[in-house]
Amino acid sequence: MMAGLQAGAPTPQALTVHSQSRVLEITFSDGAAFRLPFELLRIYSPSAEVQGHGPGQEVLQTGKREVHLDALDPVGNYAVQPRFSDGHDTGIFSWDYLYFLGSQQDKLWEDYFKRLGDASVERDTPMPQKAGAACASH
Repeated sequence: MMAGLQAGAPTPQALTVHSQSRVLEITFSDGAAFRLPFELLRIYSPSAEVQGHGPGQEVLQTGKREVHLDALDPVGNYAVQPRFSDGHDTGIFSWDYLYFLGSQQDKLWEDYFKRLGDASVERDTPMPQKAGAACASH
């Protein structure tokens, strides 16, 4: 799902972290503006820990409604790497991917709630603890 960088694609003109409301606000060069909840960013992180290493290996994320953004680090001039309060820090969000998350937000939420229902899991259920929880990419 991770979009590459497209030539001529919109680039962020402003990124604002709203800690109280737990939203990342992004305004792009084409005039589009999005308010991305930290929870959405966390559950759709492009990291291998969330997306797996191939189709069908995605890990359903739960218990992320209250997650905070501890830091938002630049990655070159093409992406940012958020550090979330639950310790997740391996997702690199390209400008294209952030635009995708913003423009498809309603559908992504719908898909997420369907996946929760299909798995018979509540949104706020804590993630199961894995033995040796370190991801190979650390």
